[in-house]
Amino acid sequence: MAVDQKASSALPEGFAKRVVSIPGSGGASSLSGPEAGKKLVVGRDICLSGEITACDTLVVEGQVEASLTDSRMFEVTESGDFKGKVEIDIAEIRGRFEGELTAKTRLIIRRTGVVSGTIRYRVLEIEQGGEIAGTVEVLPEEADENEGSKENAGAA
Repeated sequence: MAVDQKASSALPEGFAKRVVSIPGSGGASSLSGPEAGKKLVVGRDICLSGEITACDTLVVEGQVEASLTDSRMFEVTESGDFKGKVEIDIAEIRGRFEGELTAKTRLIIRRTGVVSGTIRYRVLEIEQGGEIAGTVEVLPEEADENEGSKENAGAA
């Protein structure tokens, strides 16, 4: 008890103690729910180059020149500019993308989005005003199923 009294006497009398919840902190409550996972946000005035791996969601508000793999979601905001190679499940482009983009599930190009390069997608949504240029290819629906069937047939 003496330790507690010294600790509390170190604070000015009337000093309010309270517990602050910090978003994104490692608490157990932040690990459940739709926001759970690893998210990287590259801010407006940030320039980043290199290789990005094992991040569930990448949000680009600044400038990025990189390769992105092992991720689920990719978003380029209106102020964002991405150059490089991306293989992702879902991509949403509101800013500029230049390079090689493979969206295994869905590619969404918003009205302010400009996408150029080699683009592969399973499902494509383009809002009026959105732009796409370059080599564009639709991923086949049954590609994953057929590859698995061929591997199993070869093993038998």
